[in-house]
Amino acid sequence: MYEEFYGFSERPFQLTPDPAFYFESITHRKALSYLGYGLNQGEGFVVITGEVGAGKSTLVAHLKQKLDDRRMTVGEVVTSALDGEEMIHVAARSFGLDVDGGDKASALAAIEQFLHEEARQGRRVLLIVDEAQNLSIGALEELRMLSNFQLGSHPLLQTLLLGQPEFKHLLAQSDELEQLRQRVIAAHHLEAMQPGEMEPYVSHRLEHAGWTGNPEFASGVWPRLHKATHGIPRKVNQVMNRLLLMGSLEEQAVLEVDMLDAVIEEMAVDASADDGSADPRVRPDRNLPASDAIARARTQAAPPAAMSKADGEARQKGLLDAQIEAIEGAFAERDKQMVSLRSEVQKLAATRADGGEMPGDLGDRLAAIEARLDEQERSLRHVLAMMIDYFESASTREAA
Repeated sequence: MYEEFYGFSERPFQLTPDPAFYFESITHRKALSYLGYGLNQGEGFVVITGEVGAGKSTLVAHLKQKLDDRRMTVGEVVTSALDGEEMIHVAARSFGLDVDGGDKASALAAIEQFLHEEARQGRRVLLIVDEAQNLSIGALEELRMLSNFQLGSHPLLQTLLLGQPEFKHLLAQSDELEQLRQRVIAAHHLEAMQPGEMEPYVSHRLEHAGWTGNPEFASGVWPRLHKATHGIPRKVNQVMNRLLLMGSLEEQAVLEVDMLDAVIEEMAVDASADDGSADPRVRPDRNLPASDAIARARTQAAPPAAMSKADGEARQKGLLDAQIEAIEGAFAERDKQMVSLRSEVQKLAATRADGGEMPGDLGDRLAAIEARLDEQERSLRHVLAMMIDYFESASTREAA
């Protein structure tokens, strides 16, 4: 797609987290400082929160690259709504422990033995728990109990909790989590990037993909980009993907503000269409104890009994087939308009060769053809953008 037109070695604005593209904004630099301090303590909990798409996963991927795997063993958990017993088994599996059945005591014993063995080998153990806002109070309490494992006076496990803003509020307000709060030794909330960070962020990602100045960007693009995305990295990536796609389709070497405005308008239309058909995101009720809130959210989010996995796959396949058919139709219509344009041009050339008068409505006829071509261009660009979004969301689901 656009990476070929502009000569990039890879797509610079993919949505899946990639530590190679890590950009150290002001807020990410602060987060790394807190993480460094917390990890140096070697105990308790470190908490990083932020909005969806703020860059938590990319930050952690970058952190993992800096860790020495000869001295640190890392387990990772991406949570759904887990209760306390499920949390123990998932934690055990994150460290590669083979825990059969549903025996919580056996799982705890396996984790404790593993932690002691790692300590004897001179390695510390870190458990990273992503999407912590999905955890019940019971699951969080089990994580706190795991932090009690010690070898003499030496703590054996440290935990990094990543969550959305509601987890920050839950942790601060829940009376049931007082003991966990006392064990949080470092915490940071990832803010959005500042307006002045838009150009450096985009340039950083482009340069990593081999950008040498093509395309150029009008100076007015950066404040408009920040206003549209509020400085959220994932939203910036989404908009930049669309803008570069439009630039490549229109063969533009300079991306102007009006092109960015057109992209933002297209995305707003797509979002409003999605709002009419997609189910609203289910979030736990923060006024309830977390365990009850998660249970309620599970009930609200449960799919209809008649919707089987096969039905879901069929629906996805149907969507993909429909989008492929739309692209084929768009190309076919574009070809038809090109044939019409060639026919008009050939007629005009023949008239001129015969010495005849040029039609009085020549300008109107050419303007009408140009308008039809522009409309087909917009339709084609829109369908291609939909396909990109589909494949990116599919790859994100597979990565998760």
